[in-house]
Amino acid sequence: MKNRLKLLRAERDWSQGELATRLGISRQSVNAIETGKYDPSLPLAFRIADLFALQIEDIFLRDEEGAGE
Repeated sequence: MKNRLKLLRAERDWSQGELATRLGISRQSVNAIETGKYDPSLPLAFRIADLFALQIEDIFLRDEEGAGE
């Protein structure tokens, strides 16, 4: 799953560590989500969306392959 997390974080001039603290997760988890190595759980995706005052689908984008599943 692709996402806009790195862009949104950069717009606020937050480090990965700052974002991690705000979300209650590790910096390594933020890095893994940003690089697409890890998809967040639904509750975490909602926390991320709430933090940025956006809808989940405004942050996380479906991969084209399997988009209709």
